[in-house]
Amino acid sequence: MSNSYTIPAQQDETCGDASSEATGLEKTGASHYLKGKVLVVKLGGSTLAHQKMVISDLISLQRLGLRPVLVHGGGPSINAMLEALHIPTHFERGLRVTDEQTLEVVCMVLRGQINEHLVLLAASMGGKAVGLCGTDGNMLHAHIADEHLGFVGEIDMVDPTIVQHLLDQGYLPIIAPLGRGDGCDCLNINADQVAAALAQALSAERLVFLSDVEGIRGADSTCIAELSEADAHRFIEQGVIHGGMIPKVTSSLRALEAVPCVHIVDGSEPHILLHEFDQHRRCGTMVVRNRGEEGPSIPPSANAQ
Repeated sequence: MSNSYTIPAQQDETCGDASSEATGLEKTGASHYLKGKVLVVKLGGSTLAHQKMVISDLISLQRLGLRPVLVHGGGPSINAMLEALHIPTHFERGLRVTDEQTLEVVCMVLRGQINEHLVLLAASMGGKAVGLCGTDGNMLHAHIADEHLGFVGEIDMVDPTIVQHLLDQGYLPIIAPLGRGDGCDCLNINADQVAAALAQALSAERLVFLSDVEGIRGADSTCIAELSEADAHRFIEQGVIHGGMIPKVTSSLRALEAVPCVHIVDGSEPHILLHEFDQHRRCGTMVVRNRGEEGPSIPPSANAQ
């Protein structure tokens, strides 16, 4: 099989002001509040063009004491490779239909190319990163939930031991969304679901989905600042939430069983992750169980100069 894959072109972004943004965050007392807390970030395949900015922000947050975990997708890159190989692409309910031939391409692109590239990028920026996928250390065990989808896994069990160990050692885990099925099978798992499951297992302080849109849009096309569980189900039934946003929203609701805050934001927004804990600079959509139950931000006492 040809290996003619090209990493998505990165936007011409300047990451030099990440240190000043992080310094500003530190002056608010955020480092004391954030120290030891876990942040799980899902970098969508459609936002890989902003990978340099995202990695820079994660390294800065790590230096402030936060313990970040990055789960990445790769949909557009997989689509491009499949097209180059003349393999048809099909989706159902926002999930990729994955036969054996497609699975081979998915594994090659996610694990062997995008994951490795992100690890090397972090190293070039002074970070300590380790690349993993869900089959490593029996991290993710899954089963085939729908035969029509092929080798697409639904997560049964999460063992975060290897991720926890890397966090304890000061590493940034970068994880490709693959898991172990029955026997020796490798399964393609939706990256949103992987991020949510890991956030739950790690008792993360926050789960952030970096998307290619500013958040979830309502029927009038405006961004919804706060989305409750009841509204989410209603919008899915009405078709307002559709396509790839469906697994993102359902994963968000599932994560809220253990994670205090889930946020869907535009991954192209400069230093969006450094603004994540500042309630005055938030944007995107906050997913909550019930209206008015906004997730935690830096306590007012921590914002004192």
